[in-house]
Formats: sequence, C-alpha cells, structure tokens
Amino acid sequence: METAQAAPKSIATGLLLASFGAIAFSGKAIIVKLAYRHGVDAVTLIMYRMLFALPIFALMAWWASRGKPPLSRKDWLGIVWLGVTGYYLASFLDFAGLAYISASLERLILYLNPTLVLLLGLVLYQRRIAPAHLIGMAISYAGVALVFGHEITLQGSEAAWGALLVFGSAISYALYLVYSGEMVRRLGSIRLVGLATTVACLCCLLQFALLRPLSAAVVAPEVIWLSVLNATLCTAVPVLMVMMAIERIGASLAAQTGMIGPLSTILMGVVILGEPFTAWVAAGTVLVIAGIFVFTRAAR
Repeated sequence: METAQAAPKSIATGLLLASFGAIAFSGKAIIVKLAYRHGVDAVTLIMYRMLFALPIFALMAWWASRGKPPLSRKDWLGIVWLGVTGYYLASFLDFAGLAYISASLERLILYLNPTLVLLLGLVLYQRRIAPAHLIGMAISYAGVALVFGHEITLQGSEAAWGALLVFGSAISYALYLVYSGEMVRRLGSIRLVGLATTVACLCCLLQFALLRPLSAAVVAPEVIWLSVLNATLCTAVPVLMVMMAIERIGASLAAQTGMIGPLSTILMGVVILGEPFTAWVAAGTVLVIAGIFVFTRAAR
C-alpha cells in the first residue's frame, strides 16, 4: 500500500522538478538581456557567470569522483575537448547572440537541439532518420523561420547575425551530446558534467584575461548580482533539478516536461523585458513545440 502511494508521489515530485528546472534554465536568457542594459559585453558577462559557477561545478566534480578510479590521460583529453566545444563555445555563442535577438527567438532556436543531434548522427554515423522525424523537424524549423522572419524585418542584419550565433551554440552543444555518450557511461553524468563545466569556466576566465584589460572587470553592481543569480538559479540549480527529475520519471518524460521552457521564456520576456508578444511569435512557438513533440515521440 505504501509503495503504491509512493509511486504517484514520486512522479509528481519528478514532474515538478523537471518543470522548475526548465523554467530556471529559461531564465538565463532573461538575466543576460537585463545585464546587457548596463553596458557590459558578452566576454565580460560570461566571465562573471562562470567565475561564480566555478566553485559549484568543481565541488560537483569532486563529490562525484569520490571513491572512483583516477582518470586516464585519454579521459582528461576527452573532458577538455567536451568542456571546450560543448560548454565553453556553446555558452559564449549563446551569450553573444543574445545581444542581437530576443530571448524568445533564442530559446526557440536552442529548442531545436534534439533535431541537430539526429542530423549529426546521420552525418557522423550514418544513422537512419525515420519519416516521422522529418515531419517533426519540418514543423519545428518552420516555426523558427516564422519568428526569425518577423524579427529580421524589425531589426535587419543584426537579427540574422544573432540567430546565426545562437544556432552555432545549439550545434556546439549537440556535438557535445553526440560525443559524450561513451564518457557518460564510463564516468557517470554528474562527474562528467562537473569536470567538463569546470574546464569551460576556466576557458571563459582565460578568454577575458586575453581579450580584455583588467579594468573591464569594473561593472555596474547590477551585473554582479545578475551574474550570481545566473550562475546559481539558472545554471547549477536546474542541472541538479533535471538530474533528480530523471531519476524519478525517466529521461523521456523529463524531456517532454521541458517543453515548458520556451513558453516560460516568452512569458518572462514579455513581463520582465517588455518584449512584444505578437501573433508571429505565438504561431512560431506553437509550431516549434508541436514539431519537437512529434520528433520526440518518433524517437521513442
């Protein structure tokens, strides 16, 4: 009887964790857009985010490594490569793109990530794509094209450049997902995420040291507090929430719950940033979510 009652409770807890995790992840774009209002650039902003996130991820890596065998040279090379391509590059391109496009369009582009993973599987490993996959991809990409087309008429070439940067971020993270499978099985997801993100944090700090004078670190107090919020509430906390959700409801249901992410980004963009909510944005969002829903069902 207790087990039967515990199962629905575990599912409800998992759904709540996945939902709050998706919303927290989505808040990252809102915080970045708010920080840009204080005259900071992408290099400095991501440096502060990673500076405050570094202790959290280093602690995560240490905790997950306790009692585990030491890493080989091959493991370290793989971790560094994944940290640079999957987290550092994806994060920087995303931050840079947000300087030119709305938070809503950014989130819709990043939401195409599962389709990019499948396309990379086709290119790199000749994995077959089912017709239902193609239908889902066509629907979701049509939605992004709809929102992008509307935004480029308002902002011109800047929107095109911003969308290209964010799309590059999505490709970079998709490459991480494609190549990390073997290492996740060998090292464990928490250990790999902790180590790879630690590498990414160090890359962002090094990038700032090479590209900016020390005086560039003097920013408005609002940028500091927004970066702390970004590093904790929108980076470390949702990572843990999603992992805990997967333990309770599985990766598939957790991924479907993540569909709340684009909706929450659009809502926060309208309420907090004052971004316009037009029929184009609404139609594009519906198409993207519907397309990814069709795509993920086909994948299962």
